[in-house]
Amino acid sequence: MLPARNRFVIALLALLGSGFLLTSVLSYFVAEHSMDERIAGEILPLTSDNVYSEIERDLLRSILISSLMANDTFVRDWITAGEEDPQAIVRYLREIQREYGTTTAFFVSEDTHNYYHPTGIIKQVAPDDPADGWYFRARRMTDDYEINIDHDTADRSRLSIFVNYRVVDGQGRFLGLTGIGLAVEQVVELIESYERRYSRDIYFVDRDGAVTLASDEDDSHPDLQQRPGLAQFATRILTNPSTSLTYQNEQGETVFLNSRLVPEFGWYLLVEQSKNEAEGQLLRALGVNIILALTITGLILGLVYVTLNRYQRRLEQMATTDKLTGAANRHVFQMLFGQVVGNARRRNEAVALMCIDLDGFKTINDRYGHQAGDGVLRQFADVANSIIRESDTLCRWGGDEFLVLMAGCNASQAAQVAEKIRKVVDERSFTFSGKSVELTISIGVTEVAMEDAMESVVARADQALYQAKEAGRNRVASL
Repeated sequence: MLPARNRFVIALLALLGSGFLLTSVLSYFVAEHSMDERIAGEILPLTSDNVYSEIERDLLRSILISSLMANDTFVRDWITAGEEDPQAIVRYLREIQREYGTTTAFFVSEDTHNYYHPTGIIKQVAPDDPADGWYFRARRMTDDYEINIDHDTADRSRLSIFVNYRVVDGQGRFLGLTGIGLAVEQVVELIESYERRYSRDIYFVDRDGAVTLASDEDDSHPDLQQRPGLAQFATRILTNPSTSLTYQNEQGETVFLNSRLVPEFGWYLLVEQSKNEAEGQLLRALGVNIILALTITGLILGLVYVTLNRYQRRLEQMATTDKLTGAANRHVFQMLFGQVVGNARRRNEAVALMCIDLDGFKTINDRYGHQAGDGVLRQFADVANSIIRESDTLCRWGGDEFLVLMAGCNASQAAQVAEKIRKVVDERSFTFSGKSVELTISIGVTEVAMEDAMESVVARADQALYQAKEAGRNRVASL
């Protein structure tokens, strides 16, 4: 059966371990619930707002540039002068493109239908050309400008975001459309930067649910109506300005989605985040917490074990030794006597016992006080321990009386040791508080017979001590 101390340590280990583990697991589930709410209610909408804000920033800048072009006196004067020098407007557009870093700049004349570009006149727009439909639509608009996404007239392979701004004269007569274009690649780069920064999936869909813009690194977005798990929410997304929802993808992963309409494009911005990735971060945090908890538990248990050992040793020492002299107490002597004598009988060895008394000790106490007497007792115990063997046991029997139990030693050998102790005590001075006192001792020695009980052996040694006292003290007597 395990000692009580070990059972206590194991119980403490189980209690601390289960407590730390339960706390970590509960914290994980609380954090998971909080994470779900935060992703759906804060993180994804915030990402959508950030992406939209950056797009809007570029669009506002583009609108401002286009407004400056449409209200530029040079542009108006050049148009009303009959567009006599085409290179003047071409140089102007080229300067706009260079100064503001735009993808393109343009002016389309209402009178000539010429499409002016930084490279020159690239064409004349025509109502029957589908590629020019944007112009004939925009010329009828009542607002000052519109934003649309279309293929660049100068490079049909390039998709650009255009700001088409109306140019009118002082009487409000429509003179044409001017503006700039931004490459869609800039928006794609913005999407990719956010995906890398926040580990989220970002893309655009049109009002029909078709993906119109996504990261170049990700071509895995079919139309909303064709995506497993998301198709059932397509109508909800496409009929609301903003939506937050959760769905299961075809891999069985939980995905958080936030959508918002970008009215300038007529597109929806969609931001997604897989719960698995967020859970992975939580699980890693849980693993770290458990490791830390186990480490702390181990340290605590180590400290507890060391402390218990120290206290146990201290308690054992207090329970088995005399507090004043450090010698064994009477209780321990009674236990050791039976063990030592039993072993000696099995081995057919002799056992001797000394009974020592300090001569005139009451006089020391009366003359110098009990503190002086305590000091003498401690010093005597040190002297006796320095002479007897490690296998011998010095016991304070009571007051100024000591016993020495000596295994493997007969009466004659014990008497020799007793005489050595007596002589050393007689020849030294015992000091306390700057004072010294001379001390002598009387010792009775006896050998344990096979049939002896402890009481009879102690009585015989005490009788031998009495004989030494009667003979004049400061001597050894054997019986």
